[in-house]
Amino acid sequence: MASQAPADIAGATQNLPDRTQNPAGEAAQADVSKNAAKKAAKQAEMAAKKAEKAAKAGKSDKGQKGAGKGPKANPDKALIGIDVGKDEDFPDWYQQVLTKGDMLDYYDVSGCYILKPASYSIWEEIQQWFNVRIKKIGVKNCSFPLFVSEDVLQREKDHIEGFAAEVAWVTHAGSTPLEKKIAIRPTSETVMYPYYAKWIRSHRDLPLRLNQWNSVVRWEFKHPQPFLRTREFLWQEGHTAHLTEEGSREEVLHILDLYAQIYEELLAVPVVKGQKTEKEKFAGGLYTTTVEGYIPATGRGIQGGTSHGLGQNFSKMFGITVEDPSVKGDEKKPHLHVWQNSWGLSTRTLGVMVMIHSDNNGLVLPPRVAETQTVVIPVGITAKLSEEDRAKLYAEVDKLVDTLTDAGVRATSDKREGYSPGWKFNEWELRGVPLRIEFGPGESAGNFVTTARRDVPGKDGKGTIAIPELSTAVPALLETIQSDMYKRADDQYRTHRKLITNWDEFTPALNDKNICIIPHCLTEECEDQIKDMSARKAEEDSGEAQDSRAPSMGAKSLCIPFEQPEGIVPGETKCTNPKCTRLAEKWCMFGRKFFSPPRPLVLKSLQMLINHSYRFLLSTPTHSPRNLQGRFSLIDNIFHLRHFRGFHERLITTLTSLYYRHEHFFPFLFLLR
Repeated sequence: MASQAPADIAGATQNLPDRTQNPAGEAAQADVSKNAAKKAAKQAEMAAKKAEKAAKAGKSDKGQKGAGKGPKANPDKALIGIDVGKDEDFPDWYQQVLTKGDMLDYYDVSGCYILKPASYSIWEEIQQWFNVRIKKIGVKNCSFPLFVSEDVLQREKDHIEGFAAEVAWVTHAGSTPLEKKIAIRPTSETVMYPYYAKWIRSHRDLPLRLNQWNSVVRWEFKHPQPFLRTREFLWQEGHTAHLTEEGSREEVLHILDLYAQIYEELLAVPVVKGQKTEKEKFAGGLYTTTVEGYIPATGRGIQGGTSHGLGQNFSKMFGITVEDPSVKGDEKKPHLHVWQNSWGLSTRTLGVMVMIHSDNNGLVLPPRVAETQTVVIPVGITAKLSEEDRAKLYAEVDKLVDTLTDAGVRATSDKREGYSPGWKFNEWELRGVPLRIEFGPGESAGNFVTTARRDVPGKDGKGTIAIPELSTAVPALLETIQSDMYKRADDQYRTHRKLITNWDEFTPALNDKNICIIPHCLTEECEDQIKDMSARKAEEDSGEAQDSRAPSMGAKSLCIPFEQPEGIVPGETKCTNPKCTRLAEKWCMFGRKFFSPPRPLVLKSLQMLINHSYRFLLSTPTHSPRNLQGRFSLIDNIFHLRHFRGFHERLITTLTSLYYRHEHFFPFLFLLR
């Protein structure tokens, strides 16, 4: 069931997230043709008639039982709840869940986003958890500058080629061109390693383990997605140096285990640990290990975090050496190049978590990372309830919150006036709070509370807890929610991992939203063939040509799982690719990688901007300064977006409809001429 709109629209506007920024980035500009204008005018006229008819119907239905139910009777549903299904339009659903769930807001630089407290607090939970564990093995946090000179960036050719298209450059200071352009770090290997060469003088300085919590910038793509594909993102990057390869490898695997635990224990997201193929490994590294997730709604794999063994490639490039401590006496000690690692985890974790757990009613957050784990909502407050009884009930609600807080639960209450309990239920459901507690006169008299789990909608998620047991029962229930969320996600992932040895079954399995694990020779040439062949087969099966802007229908290697199934006979088992004549080396996991196709997000965001301004104006006196400010905000939004191709007709239609509900919108129609 989608979230309901509040009965009091004017009051609801106070808590709407700001949507005044342009979320679409860049788009082509075009003038409105005469035909388009005529068509838009006709649509506007029809919209006006519909609005007038709906207004009359609304008046006639006033007071009737059940009036206002259903999506058509709720014009503000799109502002409050999710108005598109997860399986119906995944990219749009994802955008709405994040923005309406108050996780983020769009910024006026394409590909950059504002992380609001609800999402940043989750990132802080990950930071705190990870910091404790890496410090136990001697990792120390530090901070290096975000700027890097071109000369330093170019020192490791193989490495920078992997990032060349993504690098953002600073070329001017004010209006003065710089003599040498400066890069904004896409990653910090070339920033940090000249100083490792300076600081590491002896084997006694090893291992050197440093970690940064920072942001990096990667600028090559045109179609960003919040948390998954952003031009600036938050992450941690660890960079370490070791005397031996064995010490280096041990750390690589330890960090990978920590990444898997972050996903599985904090975010309730199952992952597969493995090693990347030579084709997919980190540029300039010796090998790359990875945790790979799966998005059931799209059937695509997604990289969750990587831990790289860099070998001695960078230490040779930057001259990071120590004398060989195994040589004793007065003999001349040869210099050894150190073995290095780098490992990183980003805010992509949040996007993966949202995509896997959330539903058509909004966010579903795992209790261990949710900013608010439990919300207590007073219910049963009617006009018959005296002020004294209401004050008593509110005092009991505060006591419940204190009890939960003392038990280590992140709890709050919602005693706002002017909102019905049903409205509050839907809002907190939209925000993904794991557990709702309802408390009214009936619960007070019975000395219990009513609970509702976010992860189990409807009556199945309802229960009661005696108040004396609250401090133990609620933490236990939150842990049950956490484990149940993981189990559901893990069951889905396991169900959609298919062992395949017959090529004819490969692409149909991909089309059924599966991840395929196949015997593979692990050569780059074969990987390319599998990608091309599976893409062509998918196109033939669909009977349609692929959109060049859409995500590739071809399968790419995700990882070579550490846990290898049985079945490959050395010297006998062939590679699954029918064009390949080589023998299979390992079971390799293939899938379609996650990257949603570009969508006309301006259209949805435009509706949001206009409707938000409309609701703001309704909530303020007509001639007040705030009302005037709201009108100018709307004008600014329209002027900023009015040249976007294809949106004029929708603008005119929407504004005409709004005019019939608010007379001050009439002048805005002429802004589009």
